[in-house]
Amino acid sequence: MKNRIPGIFSLLILLMLLFSCSRAQKEDAGMADRRIIIGFSIATDTFILERWNKDIKIFTGAAKELGAEVLFQLSAGGTRAQIDQIRYLLKQDIDILVVLPHDTSMLAGVIKEVNDQKIPVIAYDRLIQGVPISAYVSFDNVEVGRLFGRALTRKVPRGKYLIVNGSVRDNNSYLVNQGLHEILDPYIESGAVSIVDEIWLEQWSGDEATARISEILERTTDIDAISAGNDQLANSAIQLLAERRLAGKVAVVGQDADLLSCQRVVEGLQLMTVYKPISRLATRAAQISVAIARGEAPEPDRLVENGSNTTIPYFVEMPRAVFKDNMEETIIKDGFHSAEDIYRNRSREN
Repeated sequence: MKNRIPGIFSLLILLMLLFSCSRAQKEDAGMADRRIIIGFSIATDTFILERWNKDIKIFTGAAKELGAEVLFQLSAGGTRAQIDQIRYLLKQDIDILVVLPHDTSMLAGVIKEVNDQKIPVIAYDRLIQGVPISAYVSFDNVEVGRLFGRALTRKVPRGKYLIVNGSVRDNNSYLVNQGLHEILDPYIESGAVSIVDEIWLEQWSGDEATARISEILERTTDIDAISAGNDQLANSAIQLLAERRLAGKVAVVGQDADLLSCQRVVEGLQLMTVYKPISRLATRAAQISVAIARGEAPEPDRLVENGSNTTIPYFVEMPRAVFKDNMEETIIKDGFHSAEDIYRNRSREN
């Protein structure tokens, strides 16, 4: 009888191990099958910015096709409101948090709270600074600045430039500025280009840009080119130039391919807008979100530092410069805007 006891214990241990493995496999399968809940926090300077409405729609559709649910929190209330948004989403049993940060540095504290709850975080379009995150999905923003510089120096190889940078709270503003100066600095050093002024905005605000650019134009209108941080700021510059009968005479560039800017490009009032294929970015971000939530982190395109003493997986999409002569093969071909809308005020043949 004594000899049989070890055998019985061995059998019991084997059964317990088999049960545990079976249970773990079922839990893994359940995680793969169950609906992923994605929390998405967006805080912008205004609700009406055309760009983010497109991102939201595309991201939601792509996530739904992957069987995920998206809980959006959207406000124009600044960083404090975004911190409250994120804390609210943490109470909703989310599997992963996607953040379009209003201030790329001031969110570090609340993101640490998310990390403490073992919830992955993805920075969307703008890199969160000072705290480890699971991924960063954006365009190559340094390349955006290079595209600005190349377009302007080809059109105005010698002349006086005004640089209107974006928000000081957005890391992308500094990256765009870096790329712009990579192209401009040799022209500046040779004396071919001089900088009338270079300004930085507190917010991505058309009103703030209008006020700041207006001050400069009161001082001098001897300006040949303007680099604007995005199309909203380019629009402010063009309106002020129009009031002085200079619209179309000064080369202006921006980014985001807003409809108004595309119209102005074909009308000759804006030299170029940088098109960032949002459908690819938002769709890819949704795919990465679901994969990471399921423990299947994909291989990044690059690694980037964010001041957290860790490297962040960086998933990169490339921007394109759009001029009057390639509007058809970029914006219209991709269905970003229709030809009817873009050429509303001008014939396609002109």
